[in-house]
Amino acid sequence: MKKVGITACSNAQKEEYRSQNVELAGYLRSLDILPVISACMYEAERPYPDSAKERAQQLMRMFADPDIGEIYDISGGDEANQILDDLDYAAIAKSRAVFWGYSDLTTVINAIYAMTGKSSVLYQVKHLVSGQHRDLQRRRFTNREELFSPGFRFVQKDAMRGVVVGGNIRCFLKLAGTRYFPDLAGKLLLLEAWGGVVPQMRTYLAQLAQLGAFEKVSGILLGTFTAMEQNHALPDMVTLVKTYASPETPIAVTGEIGHGDDAKAIVIGKELVLRRTENGQEQSAVS
Repeated sequence: MKKVGITACSNAQKEEYRSQNVELAGYLRSLDILPVISACMYEAERPYPDSAKERAQQLMRMFADPDIGEIYDISGGDEANQILDDLDYAAIAKSRAVFWGYSDLTTVINAIYAMTGKSSVLYQVKHLVSGQHRDLQRRRFTNREELFSPGFRFVQKDAMRGVVVGGNIRCFLKLAGTRYFPDLAGKLLLLEAWGGVVPQMRTYLAQLAQLGAFEKVSGILLGTFTAMEQNHALPDMVTLVKTYASPETPIAVTGEIGHGDDAKAIVIGKELVLRRTENGQEQSAVS
């Protein structure tokens, strides 16, 4: 039986989520996948002030298990960057396990890439048991080609190529100024968000500009910006990004990467090639 890890490196899971998490474990078992559960998932299991070290230890236990091929972090929130100093990056680099998470786990995903060159997956596996699209997500989960094939549309230029970094814009910027912030030279910068409207997005984009991000990257990928879209905020995210990015920087958008329960997955730390063909259709390839 294949083994996977289930962990929560960001905010602790509330007790009310336990039944949903049990359902997720049961679904994985139905696919002949054995879930290995972290011992500090829930609020009652996290003794402060040592919670971050314990979360890191639980994650490293999964990376050290040679039978675990994927590690699914089902949390989100604010606390994931607390574990970064307690991870063994040499051991992570040697491990066959691939880390999956989204939102605040953007910090862990990009730190792993910056410290090891190893790729991770931006995706929330709890979509398999929650939301309106669980059946769709279950089909994708068993059909990885579909899961990892988000569609993009160019809004500036018509081709881009580079290793994808980034994710949730707020959480990605927690890494700024640390050794865990990836080198942006020649990269494709993926940005998406759950919360925040125009003032917050302007702040985040200004900080990226001050870091020299828009001069370094070879392209920008924009996923969904949930609060911006729900509030019909203007100027929209494409317009805001264009005020910072050069007119020569390729920009592509997708409605299939972000916090929506219909979101697809994307690999952070792996090269992606996007181009617009003669008939106007966007195509992608991963090297």
